[in-house]
Formats: sequence, structure tokens, C-alpha cells
Amino acid sequence: MHEEGVREFVRQAFVCPADVADQLLARGAVRAYPPQAVIVRQGEPLVQCYLLMLGRARALLYTAGGQVILLHEYHGGDIFGALGGADAARQDADVVVVEEARALVMHGAHLAMLAEQHGCIGLALSRLLVQRLRKATEQLFERSGLSSVGRIHAELLRQARLRRDLTISPAPVLADLALVVATTRETASRAVGALERRGIIRREGDALIVVAPHRLEEMIL
Repeated sequence: MHEEGVREFVRQAFVCPADVADQLLARGAVRAYPPQAVIVRQGEPLVQCYLLMLGRARALLYTAGGQVILLHEYHGGDIFGALGGADAARQDADVVVVEEARALVMHGAHLAMLAEQHGCIGLALSRLLVQRLRKATEQLFERSGLSSVGRIHAELLRQARLRRDLTISPAPVLADLALVVATTRETASRAVGALERRGIIRREGDALIVVAPHRLEEMIL
């Protein structure tokens, strides 16, 4: 992404004028991260904030028993890390790169200062936090109100509905699918296999197609 493209991306991410985007860029630096890189580690002091520009990353929490819990998945335009002023907060999860990523990195205190000076930045951060709260509420409902198989059905339908032809391409990796819905790979494998046998989904090349979305929706229990 060239310099003007970076500037435009920042402007759109914060819904701000070009001169405000320039101020954000002047306070930060664009960094690249390879797959599997840990951008920030669980337990570290929260100092920097990150605007993900390219790629994908996941916030993974590791419990004392060795279980891995997916807290958030970040895509281009998402912001994470220190979003406020200087406080004693610590990172609650490792943020691990899934696909090669680039991010605008700046000190959280600088972002807070600019948010005080420019309402567009504060408004963008408020929208982000509301969206994240809504997503967390949906995950809490699904994990408490649906069975593990029901969560798999719901996630497959959600991914399929991102495209008009109800195609998930490439097909989800079972281990990733299990992580997203907080279940085991074996459960995900059995659930997907059962849907294929019943003709509700089918594989075509490296894609997965939801053939009967209404039937799949009825199975979300």
C-alpha cells in the first residue's frame, strides 16, 4: 500500500478529514507482521494501539489449563490495544497474526490526545467499542444458549451469508471453525460431515456451499 493509500485508509477508518489523518500518521508508524507473529502478548502493559490495515489477526486467551479461547478476530479497519490514556491496564490476550498483516502503530496516549482534539476520532472509537460490545454479547448468547453443534451451524450460515451465492471460499479449516465457536475439532468434524451427508452443504473444489440455508437455520439449536 503506497503512502497515499495509507493516508486514505486511515481517513476512512476514522471517518476524518485528510489533515486529521495526517496527524494520526505523524504520531505513528506502519509496521509489517508475518503469519504467526505475536503483535502483543497476554499480560503485557497496554501502551500501544494498532490500526490493522491489511491481513487478519486473532486475540487468543490461554487458560491455566492450556485451553485456547478466541476473544476477538481482527480484520482490516479494526483497532485494538491501548485505546485510552495512560493507565495500568494489561493486555488480556495474545494477538496473533493469521494472515500477513500491516498495522499503523501509535502510543495510546497520543491517540487519546488526538481524540480529545478531534471529535471524529472519538466518535470512531465509540462506534468501534459499541460494535465490539455487540459482538461479545452475541458470542455470550450463542455459547450459553446454543449447543456446540448449534454454534457450528450458526457460524457456517453466518460465513455463507457473506456472499450471495452462499459459498464459503476457501472452506473453513475445521480447527479454526472449532476455535471460533469454542468447541473441539472432533465435534466440528462430525457436525460438518453430518451436514454433507444430509445434502445441506456440499464441497466444490476448495469451497463449501450451503445448499439448503433454511434447513441449516432450523438446526441452530
